[in-house]
Amino acid sequence: MFDPTAFDNMKVVIEGALYDLDLAGEIVITDRNDIVNMAKMSRGFDVHFQLPEAKGNIISAKMEIKSDMINLAAELVPDLVSKRQSGCKLRLQFFHKDITDEKQLKEINWILTEIWGDTRKICQSVTITPSKSLISNCISIEFDRLIGEDQMNDLVELIDFMITTIQHLQAYLIEVSN
Repeated sequence: MFDPTAFDNMKVVIEGALYDLDLAGEIVITDRNDIVNMAKMSRGFDVHFQLPEAKGNIISAKMEIKSDMINLAAELVPDLVSKRQSGCKLRLQFFHKDITDEKQLKEINWILTEIWGDTRKICQSVTITPSKSLISNCISIEFDRLIGEDQMNDLVELIDFMITTIQHLQAYLIEVSN
């Protein structure tokens, strides 16, 4: 039997919390990825979800954790690598479609800042695929530090903030489409 790493423990907590919400009918999990990159000795895990009653411009969300070789080494051989490098990187993303208007993008940024605070790095990107008449929007919330097992309860609380974000974005997108 092996001793699970911080990545393994956080993955189990995130998975359990999200699947509990899925079973309760509060969210719908639409995708899940558990990746081991043997070339770079890194691991990644992400789960995509949306609200069950989503209609129109559907907002989906993704919670992602990633652990590189240095993060694993810091945990397994702390005498050789600084313990401060132990943990995972966390990224939250929200996806929607069809917004290119700068005023609307600024309003979306304001909505996210109200929910997440002004100390988070919030980035929006718009991808236009002319051949398919497709406009895709991605909002990323980056955390400028590693997340460790000490923040395990915070990961579960972040899910509530993600659901709130989806609800506010959907309400705004319904408002601007009318």
